[in-house]
Amino acid sequence: MKTDKIIIVGGGTAGFMTATTMLKLFPKKRITLIESPNIKTVGVGESTINQFRKWLSLMNIKDEDFMKYCDASYKLSIRFTNFHKKKSGFFDYPFGEFTGIKGDLRGNLWHIKKILNPKTKINDYVDSFYPVMAMINQNAIFDGVWLPFNFKKDTAFHFDATKFGLWLKDSICLPLGLNHIRSGVKDVVIGDSGIKHLILDNGDKIKGDLFIDCTGFKSLLLGEAMNEEFISYSDILPNNKAWATHVEYSDKKKQLEGFTNCTALSNGWSWNIPLWSRIGTGYVYSDKYVTDEEALIEFKNHLIEQGHKISKCKFNNIPMRIGVHKRLFVKNVVAIGLSAGFIEPLESNGLYTVHEFLFHLIRTMERDNLTQYDRDNFNYTCRNVYQNWSEFVSQHYALSERDDSKYWRECNERVCDESLYDLEPTQNHGFRDFIINKMYNLTFPKDQGVSCISIGMNNFPLSNNTIIYESKDNNFNYEPYIKDIKEMDKRTASWNDTVKDCPSLFEYLTKEIYN
Repeated sequence: MKTDKIIIVGGGTAGFMTATTMLKLFPKKRITLIESPNIKTVGVGESTINQFRKWLSLMNIKDEDFMKYCDASYKLSIRFTNFHKKKSGFFDYPFGEFTGIKGDLRGNLWHIKKILNPKTKINDYVDSFYPVMAMINQNAIFDGVWLPFNFKKDTAFHFDATKFGLWLKDSICLPLGLNHIRSGVKDVVIGDSGIKHLILDNGDKIKGDLFIDCTGFKSLLLGEAMNEEFISYSDILPNNKAWATHVEYSDKKKQLEGFTNCTALSNGWSWNIPLWSRIGTGYVYSDKYVTDEEALIEFKNHLIEQGHKISKCKFNNIPMRIGVHKRLFVKNVVAIGLSAGFIEPLESNGLYTVHEFLFHLIRTMERDNLTQYDRDNFNYTCRNVYQNWSEFVSQHYALSERDDSKYWRECNERVCDESLYDLEPTQNHGFRDFIINKMYNLTFPKDQGVSCISIGMNNFPLSNNTIIYESKDNNFNYEPYIKDIKEMDKRTASWNDTVKDCPSLFEYLTKEIYN
């Protein structure tokens, strides 16, 4: 199968990220993007994780190129408030490298600190091993060399996703020769090899070698036309709807923070995403436990409690299709973005799957003629990414000890993985990998978010009982570790001291991005 003529159906962030990728990496191919003028984008994907920088680097896009056009700010962490228990406070999942200390590269020294002093706050874990927390705790920005944090590689972004898609179109896609057609698709004609051609609203026929579906939850090409099976993940991911809105700053210098704050509510959770000119916020919930009207009331009450004025807010209700198609590449059709699948907004995974699936697609397209093996390779890799990420997001609910509503009580009792329930040994990933690390390795992977999330939920891989059992010593001597703990605390204090005179996020953006 040739891929010389590529047809992208759907605009938005996914569509124009796909077009940008194809135009930049395959300049000899003919790229066409068909965008309906009558279909609005979802437009709530306003938060990325630091892996987004991989795609920016591949596209040679710099911060200053796009940020001021997209209402963008920097993001350093994801904060989870009241996820563990109703009034448990918060914990962070910060970006950047885990910075171990000599003799304890896995972070177990902190667990000994917690054993010796049970009143140690949970977030002290990330304060001890992630230098970026010095910036987060002081709402400051430091991009120098004296803090072991790579600002240009490990920061992520808050931005207006709709504006980002438009910026890609106007600044990159059209100048590079994108054939941009503003029309709806009236019909999709199928043949033995997949899609033969598209019929547009005006009657024009569009032929191509490869058709990329970026039509969002509708999944016009892969789902509707190719009738590819969709696998729901509602068994482990409870939420299927969201209310979204924007609120104004009342104290921008204080409220413009470098993290996405996710606050657990009675039937789901609310996001708080500070952009440059306003705050994006929403309530992700399950209509199995609450009606849309009841959820909206709960969301409005939450915003008022946060001090926001909502009289002028417009609230948008968004149904979410949670799951993934069994195959994402079928004959000459491949799906990118929401048309392929969606987990839910927690952990900012929407744009993550876009650039990850795009990367696997370009790796697949490096061969001149694609075979079924290439399609199978792509499908396996993307499904593996999706499976691992969905199980990671599910752990945020599975580990919660909240029991203040039917929603959270059923999260406590939900079977997250049938192979665990049936005691069926199988390849380790997701939930199984998490169990192996805790129960056998006695540590979590230092470079994965599972450690931050698990510890934030009071779920530790090391305890006093474990140490006694493994050491065979009922009077285990912790004294040799006290000096190292003091050194660890001293290092944390030095990170905080490095940042204390740095500009605030507001001041930094004003000078470096928004002039």
